[in-house]
This record gives sequence, C-alpha cells and structure tokens, in this order.
Amino acid sequence: MKNNITLLDGAVGTTLWQLADEAGVARVPVWRYNLEHPELVTKLHRGYIEAGAQMILANTFGANRQMVTRTSSYQVEDVIRAGVRLAKQAIGGADVTLLCSVGPLMEFMEPYGDLEEEEVEDIYTEMIAPAAQEGAQAVMVQTFMDLSTMLVACKVAKKFGLPLYATMTFEKTGKTMMGNSVEQAAKSLEDAGADGVGMNCSLGPDMAVPIIEQFKKYTDLPLVFKPNAGLPITATNGGSAIPYTAEMFVREVRPALDYVSYIGGCCNCNFEYIRLLKAELEKN
Repeated sequence: MKNNITLLDGAVGTTLWQLADEAGVARVPVWRYNLEHPELVTKLHRGYIEAGAQMILANTFGANRQMVTRTSSYQVEDVIRAGVRLAKQAIGGADVTLLCSVGPLMEFMEPYGDLEEEEVEDIYTEMIAPAAQEGAQAVMVQTFMDLSTMLVACKVAKKFGLPLYATMTFEKTGKTMMGNSVEQAAKSLEDAGADGVGMNCSLGPDMAVPIIEQFKKYTDLPLVFKPNAGLPITATNGGSAIPYTAEMFVREVRPALDYVSYIGGCCNCNFEYIRLLKAELEKN
C-alpha cells in the first residue's frame, strides 16, 4: 500500500454502540461488553480485520480503576484480559497486530487535580500488565489532552518492553484542552520512548490534517493519525447525522497520506471508513 502505510482500525466505542443497537442490546460503558456481550466485541474486531485493518485496538480504552470500580463490581484485570483474549480470537492466524488501548483518567494529576503520580502509575500498571500477559503486542496511549498524565502512562507502558504509540487530542487551535502544543507533545513523547506519535479524536479530517502536519516539524518519528468522522449534528429530519461520510473522510485525509505512517479513524468511523481507506491506499 501507499508508502508502506499501516492501516489501523476505526472507532471502538461508537461502533460497538452501533452493533449493540442493531442487536437490541443496551448502551453501556463499552468495556463491559468484554464480559457481558463478548459476541459484539468479536464482531467489532472481525469487521475491521475484514475491512483491511493491519493493527487493531483491544476494547480496553476506558477500563481503568476509576471507571470500572465506580460503575460495576468487575475487576480491572478481568475486563482487560477478556478484551485482549477476544481480540486475539478475532485475529486468529491473520497477520494483524494487537494493541492494548489506554485512555485518560476522569481526574487530573496535581496541581490541576488530586491524583498523585504514584497513584496514576498504579492505575496504568493495573491495565497494561494483564494486557501484556495476555499477549498484547503493542500499547496505544491515546486521546489524552493532558501531557503530564500521558507521560506517566507512557512510562508505565515502556516497562513492558512493547512498542509504544502515543496520540493526543487537539482543539482546532492546534493545542490540547490543557494548552499543550504540538511541539511540546512531539518532543516530550519522543523523549518518553514512543515509537510513533500523532493525534486522534476531537476533530474531523479537515481540521485535523493541519495539526498532524505540524508534527513533521518537531519529530522524525513515524506519525499516527486517527481523526474523527466529526461530531454528530442535527439532521434535517430532526435526527442526527455524521458530518463526514466515509467517502468525504477519505477525500479529506488524502494530503496526510504523503507523510503519515499509520492511519485509521476514531469516533464514528466504522467498517466502511476503513474499507475505503484501504482502497485509497491501494491506489498508490
């Protein structure tokens, strides 16, 4: 495919909810499906693999201590292990890399919040250790708006000797909600030992492309790009619609294909988005 770009999967959360709706299953925090509706998680991963994804994210993004213990009686380790096992089963013998997905916490570290660094390390160790033991081949630390917390997650991930990919979520101003710039992110994450850096979530491709392009100025690391299909908007019929169809999404990300090494989609990017991305990459 074009420039040896690796095709990532699309959205996990929104696509799982889409599959849940189709199956008549209630929408809940999606990590719960690992234990309550594993058939949905397996269908998710197989859908992306069939669409052409070469790397998929286990359904572990929000399965941290704060979320799991606050909203269920489950144990983090059980949720994480189940998520990785389901992804491995979906991969089977295919040449697809399995990543443990690690997201931000509900609270900030000091001085912006009450969390101390040691506690944050414990939370992320509790997530990443069982994933590594179950056979995750890499870690994706993603959707962070706070660089300080993200660097702690990266520090923990590096302890397990797995490839590390790190992506932040940016506002259209080119900075994260906490004021971190692309330059700060690129240089700090490179120093933290990331094997690839970039952005995901928050923006549709038209506003996201200029931000991922900025990363080229500040790092020689491979760039990772997973923009949204855009936040839902009110449709003319009173329902909701996604601003970027799969065709529009692919058209808008084309400029980034000249320099990114990994590309996929985030919120509201389902199987069709990945199928069309694959077709676009195979044109070149």
